[in-house]
Amino acid sequence: MKKIYFLVSNDLNTDQRMIRICTSLQSRGYNCELVGRQLPQSQPLHQQPFAQHRFKCFFNKGKFFYLELNLRLFFFLLFRKYDAVCAIDLDTILPAYYVAKWRGKKFIYDAHEYFTEVPEVINRPFTKKIWEWVAARTIPNSKYAYTVCQSLADIFLARYKTSFEVIRNVPFAANSPTVINPIENYPPQPFILLYQGVLNEGRGLAELIEVMPELQNVLLWIAGEGDLSAELRALVKEKNLQDKVLFLGKIAPASLKEKTAAAHLGVNLLENKSFNYYYSLANKCFDYIQAQKPALNMDFPEYQRINSEYKTSLLLPDLHPYTILDAIETLQHDAHLYAELQKNCAEAAQVYTWEREQLKLFAFYERVFQ
Repeated sequence: MKKIYFLVSNDLNTDQRMIRICTSLQSRGYNCELVGRQLPQSQPLHQQPFAQHRFKCFFNKGKFFYLELNLRLFFFLLFRKYDAVCAIDLDTILPAYYVAKWRGKKFIYDAHEYFTEVPEVINRPFTKKIWEWVAARTIPNSKYAYTVCQSLADIFLARYKTSFEVIRNVPFAANSPTVINPIENYPPQPFILLYQGVLNEGRGLAELIEVMPELQNVLLWIAGEGDLSAELRALVKEKNLQDKVLFLGKIAPASLKEKTAAAHLGVNLLENKSFNYYYSLANKCFDYIQAQKPALNMDFPEYQRINSEYKTSLLLPDLHPYTILDAIETLQHDAHLYAELQKNCAEAAQVYTWEREQLKLFAFYERVFQ
């Protein structure tokens, strides 16, 4: 049984993508261990079919955090037995790449995002240069690599001359279909919007909250935490929207599925301020589809690609308040359009499933160990 370490820089409990990957590979006969970190507010680890390990760091953000995490991962990998190590994004690649190289182990790179182009990096020139230096010394020498969408695979091939397999971040098929809303009972009261994911810069959350006073019989649920958690809560309080905007915090995947099923419209808004956002393909997009919920996505390449096959969402050209307001009110009041998008979601949900996507994952890891 091949032992594989997977390295992330986050809390493990809510990382649905890595839970899916490790669960699938464990069922395939690999011995998987997911390694991350324990935050001050972290809950006890949820039981999984694979092994888990978390570091409790002295620093939880900034350059000292990344330095500490990489040193901990370096010594962690140096003295353990394993056959391969997979780094998820650039913030864990250095210890994985060099220790695997020195010890003659397989190294795998999983690029969940265009790390050197995230908003938190591109606005800090010195930080950006450091991560570009890291990428230039590791990615071109990565024989085994995969990412979440074709746009990123094309960019990485052009920039680093490294081929990336595309393994999309899609959910397991729903156990039972969502009940389609009868048109005669439309619209539902209240009409519930759901955002799931990190609360970081450029996610369109402040813009969404700003239009909530203009919407009648509409609630907004926000599931997740992040750098803007306090700022967004303050904005809701300032606008006196506590009865219209509910912060759910970080919730377990099972609870998140329940909230998604109860909502009516998924939200995936991004500001066109970085290549990472522009070429992204967020897992929430597929979560909404699997729950048969129409969504608001941005008019970016990967969402255009999905809508060209199955029109499951409205694509927004920008984050102007009137653009957001018009899109929400359109889907709130146009029963026939909503029903059409929901029907398309039901069809797409049969295609965009982890049961199908994991077959590419299995084939990839078979090549690694052949």
